[in-house]
Amino acid sequence: MEQTELQKAVEVLRKHLVKDPDYRQGWKANIAMALFDEFKESGWDEGSEDIDIHATCNRGADRFLQNLCA
Repeated sequence: MEQTELQKAVEVLRKHLVKDPDYRQGWKANIAMALFDEFKESGWDEGSEDIDIHATCNRGADRFLQNLCA
């Protein structure tokens, strides 16, 4: 079966994430900072148990995708 355009694009992305440690680190840093920023805006600090981690991580993922698509 022939790959779709999206499947081809994901395969190219995967290839570069595996073969290029600096490129992978850039993705990792952007994902981590999106989550970190969302936690900080939620009022979280070390030892805080007053936030919904699941919802905050989802907002962080949205933040990352918004930055990626900007």
